[in-house]
Amino acid sequence: MDFRLSEEQQMIRDMARKFADEVIAPKAEEMEATGEYPYDIMARMAELGMMGIPFPVEYGGSGGDWVGMHLCIEEIARGDTALGGLLDVTTSVVGQELFVFGTETQKKKWLISMAQGKEIGAFGLTEPGAGSDAGATRTTAVRDGDSWVINGTKQFITNIGLANASIIIITARTKALKPGEKEQINTFIVPKGTAGFTLGKKYDKMAWRHSATHECIFEDCRIPDSNFLGKEGKGFAQHLAVLETGRISIAAIAVGLMQACLETSLKYAKERVQFGKPIINFQAISFKLADMAMATELARNMYLKAAWLKDNRLPHTLEAAYAKLYASEMCEKVASDAYQIHGGYGFMNEYAVSRYYRHTKILQIVEGTSEIQRLVISRNLK
Repeated sequence: MDFRLSEEQQMIRDMARKFADEVIAPKAEEMEATGEYPYDIMARMAELGMMGIPFPVEYGGSGGDWVGMHLCIEEIARGDTALGGLLDVTTSVVGQELFVFGTETQKKKWLISMAQGKEIGAFGLTEPGAGSDAGATRTTAVRDGDSWVINGTKQFITNIGLANASIIIITARTKALKPGEKEQINTFIVPKGTAGFTLGKKYDKMAWRHSATHECIFEDCRIPDSNFLGKEGKGFAQHLAVLETGRISIAAIAVGLMQACLETSLKYAKERVQFGKPIINFQAISFKLADMAMATELARNMYLKAAWLKDNRLPHTLEAAYAKLYASEMCEKVASDAYQIHGGYGFMNEYAVSRYYRHTKILQIVEGTSEIQRLVISRNLK
């Protein structure tokens, strides 16, 4: 097998790496502390075409592939994982759902501006009573003439309540659309500013504080039938399909964080002197660094394989789950080792490893918990 990256993929990786080093990393602590959404950084990412890498030129993208997209996500996450998460939601999930399941009109209306980075999108699946059991959604959509009336609540929704927010794509339970059919789950596009669509509380999080995350409330929210997304009765399946790519993205974010932990710890171990010599010369430290490097490389290979399978239109449900589960769980171990190498300094907020460690846990929750990944894997074993 040829594991070499294409010239275009290398250019994307190098561009994102340079941007992360020069623009994102110097502001990461400040963004986390203030909790303010980084409009300026997102605008510069848009100028570099990061949100549209995997989409065709006619829809505002650059005609690249998902391997290139995930190399970009890894490097951005190395600078700040929350920004990697914003790329995941906008491109891997919302943008992809529009591209794969949207009508031509819907793509032109919303995907182009999203791929160009002018606007961002939100993904509405989770509800107060429907977390890992996402099929238990209680949000409803009732047809009324040529409109749909939506009622319900979505929670933990990112990319909403912002000046550049565009739409939220939600699942909702509907009555049978044809005689003899059962109740269905369908997917709808709700633009910002739609009457009856309001934001509830903004969540105060232990990390990713600068990614706006809100409760979304729908009270007799009326949208036109043209905002129905995809095929009748397939809304839940559509959401799950794009979540496969989202899982690859979370794996790439985890790898970016693992790489940051490794680089920071290696530098510290070379500079920190104890017992008369740099601590990297002690086997207890050098072996930790070796394990961190191995875990990072293995996790990287797993997400790249899953992305390559997707680019080649091959099944990748298992590979996406493998990558997400392994990378997110090893990320916590790698960050813990980085913390340990730094000793007491790792507990101080002025050292980046403190932030790295806080950022690990969310990666085991979003886009399907570790338990859900094990469920997916066990059900697909043959």
